[in-house]
Amino acid sequence: MKVNCPSCTFSIAGTKSAMGTRVSCPGCQHRFYWTDRWHAGESFVIYDLETTGLYPDTDEFIQIAAMRFTAGCLCPEDTFASFAKPRRPISSFIESYTGVTNRHVANANRPEEVLCDFAAWAGDATLIAHNGLRFDSKFLTATCRRHGLAAREVHSIDTIHMSKMLYGKTRGTGHSLDHLISRLRIDQSGIRRHDARGDVEILGRAVSGMWERLQLDHAFNGVPRHSTLLPV
Repeated sequence: MKVNCPSCTFSIAGTKSAMGTRVSCPGCQHRFYWTDRWHAGESFVIYDLETTGLYPDTDEFIQIAAMRFTAGCLCPEDTFASFAKPRRPISSFIESYTGVTNRHVANANRPEEVLCDFAAWAGDATLIAHNGLRFDSKFLTATCRRHGLAAREVHSIDTIHMSKMLYGKTRGTGHSLDHLISRLRIDQSGIRRHDARGDVEILGRAVSGMWERLQLDHAFNGVPRHSTLLPV
């Protein structure tokens, strides 16, 4: 089979056995992950961040985890996870809250480097995050802008919108991840909360449950989208 490089559109030949491996384009040397997203239509990436604080303009993300969701199914074999080393030490409060310590990030790449790797892995997928519109998307966009990265806009979905579509917008109706865990009866056993890897696994189950209950098609038509910046 052949696919076009996501950077320069150079036609590259490969086999299905190469899926999940990182390849280099002979035309522009851009490196990307060869997966079914390049030839199977729209796919989605569910992701979560842990950060040094609440403010994208001054704080940085210290952990990112993601899982692909394609054709209505989670792909637990197709994931991304990385720590990121911020420029300022992680506070004791954030260490306690997230479980991510300064020791965890000591040898990690900087957030902008991790984001470039994540963008290469995510490809042209639509991003999905909980409270992404107000939080996660802002951190990704701020990282691109802060470090002057050449960036592209990608479609993004906030699962709070899915929750409101399913459970309504009546005042007092909560749409936090904890509310979804309770309503969808998601099993949390063995999963660490406020760790990006654990939260993205829970969010993946929540997305699957809401997708099925809302009877959405594989393209999530009808769900509002917003834009996020990712490195080219």
